[in-house]
Amino acid sequence: MFKSYETELAGRKLVIETGKLAGLANGSVLVKYGDTVVMVNVTASKEPKEGIDFFPLSVDYEEKLYSVGKIPGSYQKREGKPSDKAILAARAIDRPLRPLFPKDFRNDVVVVATVLSVEQDNSPEVASMIGASAALSISDIPFGGPTAAVNVGLIDGEIIINPTEEQRKVSDLNLTVAGTIEKVAMIEAGANEVPDDVMLEAIKKGHEEIKKICAFIQKMKDEIGKPKFQYKSFAVDHELYEYIEQNFTDKMKVAVQEVDKDTRDNNVSALTEEITTAVTEKLGEEEATERAQEIGEAIYKLEKKCVRDMIYYEHKRVDGRAIDEIRPLSCEVGLLPRTHGSALFTRGQTQVMSVVTLGMVSEEQELDGIDTEEAKRYMHQYNFPGYSVGEAKTSRGPGRREIGHGALAEKALVPVIPSKAEFPYAIRVVSEVLSSNGSTSQASICGSTLALMDAGVPIKRPVAGISTGLVTNPENPDDYVMLTDIQGLEDFFGDMDFKVGGTEKGITAIQVDIKIDGLTYKIIEEAFARTRKARQYILDEIMKPVISEPREEISKYAPHIITTQIKVEKIKDVIGKGGETINKIIEETGVKIDIEEDGQVFIYSTEQDKAEKALDMIEDIVREFEVGNIYYGTVTRTTTFGAFVDIGGGKEGLVHISKISKERVKNVEDYVKVGDKVPVKVIEIDDQGRINLTMKDLVDLDKEKEETAHEENENE
Repeated sequence: MFKSYETELAGRKLVIETGKLAGLANGSVLVKYGDTVVMVNVTASKEPKEGIDFFPLSVDYEEKLYSVGKIPGSYQKREGKPSDKAILAARAIDRPLRPLFPKDFRNDVVVVATVLSVEQDNSPEVASMIGASAALSISDIPFGGPTAAVNVGLIDGEIIINPTEEQRKVSDLNLTVAGTIEKVAMIEAGANEVPDDVMLEAIKKGHEEIKKICAFIQKMKDEIGKPKFQYKSFAVDHELYEYIEQNFTDKMKVAVQEVDKDTRDNNVSALTEEITTAVTEKLGEEEATERAQEIGEAIYKLEKKCVRDMIYYEHKRVDGRAIDEIRPLSCEVGLLPRTHGSALFTRGQTQVMSVVTLGMVSEEQELDGIDTEEAKRYMHQYNFPGYSVGEAKTSRGPGRREIGHGALAEKALVPVIPSKAEFPYAIRVVSEVLSSNGSTSQASICGSTLALMDAGVPIKRPVAGISTGLVTNPENPDDYVMLTDIQGLEDFFGDMDFKVGGTEKGITAIQVDIKIDGLTYKIIEEAFARTRKARQYILDEIMKPVISEPREEISKYAPHIITTQIKVEKIKDVIGKGGETINKIIEETGVKIDIEEDGQVFIYSTEQDKAEKALDMIEDIVREFEVGNIYYGTVTRTTTFGAFVDIGGGKEGLVHISKISKERVKNVEDYVKVGDKVPVKVIEIDDQGRINLTMKDLVDLDKEKEETAHEENENE
């Protein structure tokens, strides 16, 4: 049955319809926010997925280019694999939903958000996040929502909910907040060095709007929501777990207490074999084989409990650190001799190498998506090979996690990257994870800052990143212990990964992942305070002693730039017919040349003299000739009526025979020959651009130069 629900969000009408489209899905809604329209469908398998120990949730965000009236630029002329932005949107939809499914649920759940129409003032990502919650809430899929989301901007100190496209262009903040009526469930932000207190206030204001939308979705659920279906529980058998806990807790506590990750993993593996042997003797080999996965989950549950209990009750971490202590840090720059910039950042057993490449502005990344951004000059990519965690697996290209971590590091550094006018280069940074034991994305931020300064990129200020974790009381989630600089085990077994990147002035990026139903404002405020303190320590005590500011010169292997400005109408002259002129300059000098639409010219070369030669050639082409100006030119040909002189820029002028000398000239070649350098004066430029020159009264210029040189030689 068709139903339509309407409310207001940030002063604009929000409509959610259901019952008309995709009737075979478990839940389906059409979200209309202004002229932005997104369809969200959710489905679940009837039976659980076998052989897994996690909840198999998949989220797809499908950008349809017809939604903005564009035909895909690919050869196939159809949408292919999702863009990076689509992957990031899917991750943003996933994160607030995932913790609200039952912990023992193993049925496949798929959420598909299809963008059908886009009005740039109204975010399809926000509409999709709201739609996913609504579709799940009214479906028969077990889900503990609703959730909702908004985008928050900051313009001249004023906090704006769901800013328009024009507002986003001048906003100092691009914050996406998701949550339930009670708590904040997800934070994703890019910011121009926004202070902690302003960021917290923006999150709170965003949450106020979220509460209203959650109540709106709850009304839908109460009126038309389907009863939730029964599912097979994969909770660990109580008796089995109790046996393992009673007999092996003390050994597990000893096994996990180790600074070195490899040693700790070996300890846990050895204990796992011992527990498995004991359980097999208790149950019998046949039953133990049948329940192998369940036994493994029970051992994992015990390991998790031991780590969490040590942190919560004893304030003790597996590597012996205090709860606010950062792992040992080190960094160095200039590792690679031929790259344009490089750095290595190490935090405990997490190690990331970042490498910078500088290129022509025209080498920036072209984007083909549903928003108005067509290209980006700063590109940050993140690679996570198998060897970084000791796994024997081949590289298959970046997955969603790699794209997400690269985007987070990019977001953290964009606010300090110089403008194109200040530094006319395309900039690519690649972060290679060499060893991973947690917080590799934040190590990427630190290492990339160092690499950019090593490359001579004049960034505004250094950026550092750090994450905090959380262990809550099972009986009272508001009672918790917060950890600074979490390692892998604390991330796996903890309740939160709160990542913050920023400068000494403020926050530039946030990404928050949680495994509980949400965060209180108190937790968020404390996380900001912890990360600010740790960030300042890393900047002052670790990074600045190695390199305190960008190098004054870029690498000799990087392309050096000479810039000039020409009139827009002269661009065609520099390019020439079919690119003939510009290609000739490039062939003769070996440089690379970019010309912007406004007439700005960038000449790139690793050899200064060649760049200057190319500049001279361009300036010759665009030189403007005015009546009365004097030039030194080269005689290119002679005729019975005068001589043609090249005065630069591919321009020739005629010196009529009557204008060659004050004397009567009978034979032109008695006075000038092809190849002679002569002074000429422009006396006329006719309507067709033809230039008439004179040599009269100028022939003495060469004599003056010779006399001056003679006098200087005598004085010496």
